[in-house]
Amino acid sequence: MGNDILSTLASLASNLVLLIPIGLLGFVRWAMWLLKRIPALFYRPIENDFDTTATIVTPVYNEDPVMFRRALDSWIANKPNRIIAVIDVTDKKCIEVARTYPEVDLLITDVPGKRPALAMGVDATTTEIVALVDSDVIWEPDVLKKLKMPFADPTMGGVGTRQHMYPTNGKSPTVWEKLNDIFLDSRYSTEIPATVLLGKAVSCLSGRTAAYRTKLLKEVKHEFLNETFNGRLCLSGEDKRYTCLTLMSGYRTWYQLNARIYSTFNPTFKGFTKQRIRWSRNSFRSDLRALWQGWVWRHPYLALTLIDKTVAPFTLLVGPVVMILSILTGNWSLALALLLWWLVSRAVKIAPHLWRRPGDLLILPFYILITFYMSLVKAYALFTINEHKWLTRDVQMVNNQAARVGETAQQMGTAKSG
Repeated sequence: MGNDILSTLASLASNLVLLIPIGLLGFVRWAMWLLKRIPALFYRPIENDFDTTATIVTPVYNEDPVMFRRALDSWIANKPNRIIAVIDVTDKKCIEVARTYPEVDLLITDVPGKRPALAMGVDATTTEIVALVDSDVIWEPDVLKKLKMPFADPTMGGVGTRQHMYPTNGKSPTVWEKLNDIFLDSRYSTEIPATVLLGKAVSCLSGRTAAYRTKLLKEVKHEFLNETFNGRLCLSGEDKRYTCLTLMSGYRTWYQLNARIYSTFNPTFKGFTKQRIRWSRNSFRSDLRALWQGWVWRHPYLALTLIDKTVAPFTLLVGPVVMILSILTGNWSLALALLLWWLVSRAVKIAPHLWRRPGDLLILPFYILITFYMSLVKAYALFTINEHKWLTRDVQMVNNQAARVGETAQQMGTAKSG
């Protein structure tokens, strides 16, 4: 009898040792999620009759010509005052595509990197508003009209859009594209609407499509092109930089979540991972700098979300540790309870996506595994934060200068010799 009681107490103590840390962290994570999700329910896009002049600027580099045509057609349907395509000299196919459109002003650049291409396009813009758009992004017919509306407020500096995944083959998305779609829906149903509503600012207007006051971007050109981190010139992260410079200049940022755009994502595991590493490095650099410099504290809610985004990926790893310990100690009831909790809690958090695409419930277990994998990816990104590689482009920093590498460098040499 006594031995049974001791055994029961020992088992209970063992469970408590495992449950208490994950329970406390779970409480904090859910509190943070609710702090975003509840305010997000009250978000509404800005609607008015404001109108102004606008130019679309797109930097083009090794784009699929078919996607580029689709994108151009969708932008033209929005009736901007002007479209400027800044195309890398090595991208012969897209140069030819642009030349077939009388609505497009073509600028050819031999300077590597997305930032110089954007700056070149902005320099050539004379309208009040400039929309920076990736070359594979397809707009709905009313995107530009809706993007202009928030600029009726003279304190508004930049406006973003609601993004959706567009399958690379135009038909059936891969599991990696579906995962990106889930991540997009999660972000645009919680963090983004809550931050614009309560913080009147967001930390990143996605580079897929973001509109700014042209005058503002021209004023911050030097800071944009010469951003450094730990003494090294930054290569990617141009959308985070433009957003931060907008906020640092005293303007607000906003998202029009009724302005919908569609963009492709890399359909492979390798491409998925590379993109996430690059995005994570950019986020860590920008967010840590913002917290250190202090300007972000003028937006307390935004500062809180930056801290949360920095810490959250690492607290998420506590769950798998507890699961492993439960299995190693033979505590199958705890392991099963934890597994069921993951399934239910993740389903709740991605409910807006499942409501739109209920079939993706089938990949929920895989999605859970990927969220843990993403924690490891972000840890790797943090420990390699000083590396400045595009990862998905043949451009990287060499001797603190953006330089072409690999096949693109060979193409450039051929172009010059020709």
